[in-house]
Amino acid sequence: MADKKAADLPRRTYEKELLRLQMELVKLQEWVRAEGARLVVIFEGRDAAGKGGTIKRVAEHLNPRVARIAALPKPTERERTQWYFQRYVEHLPAAGEIVLFDRSWYNRAGVEHVMGFCTKEEHQQFLRQCPIFERMLVEDGILLRKYWFSVSDTEQQERFRKRLEDPLRRWKLSPMDLESLTRWEAYSRAKDEMMVHTDIGEAPWYVVESDDKRRARLNMIAHLLGSLPYHEVPPPVLELPERPASTGYVRTPRDLQTYVPDHAAGL
Repeated sequence: MADKKAADLPRRTYEKELLRLQMELVKLQEWVRAEGARLVVIFEGRDAAGKGGTIKRVAEHLNPRVARIAALPKPTERERTQWYFQRYVEHLPAAGEIVLFDRSWYNRAGVEHVMGFCTKEEHQQFLRQCPIFERMLVEDGILLRKYWFSVSDTEQQERFRKRLEDPLRRWKLSPMDLESLTRWEAYSRAKDEMMVHTDIGEAPWYVVESDDKRRARLNMIAHLLGSLPYHEVPPPVLELPERPASTGYVRTPRDLQTYVPDHAAGL
């Protein structure tokens, strides 16, 4: 019997729970900083699967000095001659840091393989080396979490259509994104092969159903929080000091400075 599609989550319910989870993410951040932990979260999935929106909500209230997003561009000519994982290694966290990978080394298992940007030999070498690489990360103490955002073909096509019509989101579409529509099965086979080789005990894949973006965001964040042994770290005790008495400072006259015009006044 086929699973029924869950009803879209009401906005009010979504926003209330998202805020609660974001408060927990702040606690997680402070635990990571206090414990000197190193957390890597990988976001993968098809184009328009909802990765970017989820990353935005995860990072929204976090300190960018602690939690940063790694979204690497295509490799340079020099990087193409390096060991494949090399350019990703330099983005791994130090103690007390969180790195959110908006796509990751798994580019080679997906877009590079399907679009012919790597050779068959390079693809097979990746599938052999990736589990070894990730076991090394985990063995060294890095907390590694991998999420695959799963979107249906009809939902992906609808999201592409909306992006084409929305001038604020049109930049999210590229010719390669649109070509992925015609290579749906090739991407499916590539994902299945990737999962067979890289869904390992030390670093398993977690699949996020993402046809409902709100539900996907909440599910992913709740799972991440539930998978980590964080606890609340008491914040330092701070007191707002009294403003000292004036010592005679006189502010520079306003007409000697150039101010931004009051655009808002004309609204």
